[in-house]
Amino acid sequence: MLLHVVPLDAWSARPDLPYAPASLAAEGFVHCSPDETSALAIADAHYRDVAGPLLVLVIDETRLGGEVRWEGAGGAEGSKGTLFPHVYGPVERSAVTAVLEVRRDADGRARELAPRA
Repeated sequence: MLLHVVPLDAWSARPDLPYAPASLAAEGFVHCSPDETSALAIADAHYRDVAGPLLVLVIDETRLGGEVRWEGAGGAEGSKGTLFPHVYGPVERSAVTAVLEVRRDADGRARELAPRA
């Protein structure tokens, strides 16, 4: 399973279409994480100031139409030697097997993943 951090508004914007974040157009792939620890680190580093609910999509890579490549993070802090899954294509909504919520503390730091209520 792959994990992808996304604000609720971005995930909910076009429910009738496959999910295609801005990174797909800009970089050619959808950034994902290999595990919960990495997903929380990404949420903390890149989404701390995002208002509203922050989600983590649990993606079954066998259901994706696009290629998944495990690649380096390009020097991201704390990721030396870690390979991250990149999805080269949109994420079919049928490939999302669960949606979790990032629980954050009062300062916006990501602390844990929980089932979405």
